Amino acid sequence: MRLSIFPRVTLAHLPTPLEFLPRLTEYLGGPDIYVKRDDCTGLATGGNKTRKLEFSMGEALQQGADTVITVGAIQSNHVRQTAAAACKLGLKCEVLLENRISEPSEIYKTSGNVFLNRIFGAALTEYPGGTDFDAAMEKVAQQVLDGGGSPYIIPGGASNPVGALGYVNCAIELLQQFSEQKLKIDTIVTATGSAGTHAGLAVGLRGSDSDLPILGFGVNAPADVQEERVYDLAVETANMLGVADCVEREDIVADCNYIGSGYGEPTDSMNEAVVMLARLEGLLFDPVYSGKALAGMIDYVRQGRFTKGQKIVFLHTGGSAGLFAYADTLQL
Repeated sequence: MRLSIFPRVTLAHLPTPLEFLPRLTEYLGGPDIYVKRDDCTGLATGGNKTRKLEFSMGEALQQGADTVITVGAIQSNHVRQTAAAACKLGLKCEVLLENRISEPSEIYKTSGNVFLNRIFGAALTEYPGGTDFDAAMEKVAQQVLDGGGSPYIIPGGASNPVGALGYVNCAIELLQQFSEQKLKIDTIVTATGSAGTHAGLAVGLRGSDSDLPILGFGVNAPADVQEERVYDLAVETANMLGVADCVEREDIVADCNYIGSGYGEPTDSMNEAVVMLARLEGLLFDPVYSGKALAGMIDYVRQGRFTKGQKIVFLHTGGSAGLFAYADTLQL
């Protein structure tokens, strides 16, 4: 896999650390648990989207763009990192914010990632949930063109084959760290939403001849829908990299039983997981993605589905800035 042939800019602090979590491991009494600290990518409080944006922004600059256009939920971590990357590269940033939460509080609508987006000077426009955002972004792109600009559209989560390259690279990085630390890992656990992180990891591992399982805990869709979404993107990414057929359908596994009432809606198990990691390991996880994935992993340990003697890596996708938007709903 030749990642070097694709345009790329440097945005992230890489490699991110791979750390053992001794207190969580002891508390749960199950497998040895490690965390891949992609909350430490460095850009605008960090997060997984920074890896993807290295390739998305690289292509934008190659194409001569002066304006990037993207979409995300009101408290989107992707939007925050895109807005920051645009500042770093001297680009304008047009953001379409989707209101996916029923009866959002004023804190939710104005703090956390939204507050940071405004600091970065992104142009923010709110849209109702369910909007056809492909059409909406094309309309904004036409407006940029009409004004003499050069637009580049980045899909939600930067989850297309270009963005997924960031997590192909992460998979290669992980395999190197496992080798350096002499670790035999049994499973990688991650949140799975817009699919780019999950798909990129799958391609990076299988394209490197690793059969290491990946378990994605879903945050917004039923398992069958989520698995097909990830698989389809993995196939596109693998084809682009010249490693077609390296990922099989059974490689893609998503458990979507920890979503609760909907995307971004708090759950008791998420709340417990976020507080547990803060108080046992001093780590901050977000309520929307990593918090719900953590809740799933913790429940698997309690059920005996992950057991003593195994080694599990949890991919921390960042998003702690979103905690502030949930200050009035988290139970501490």
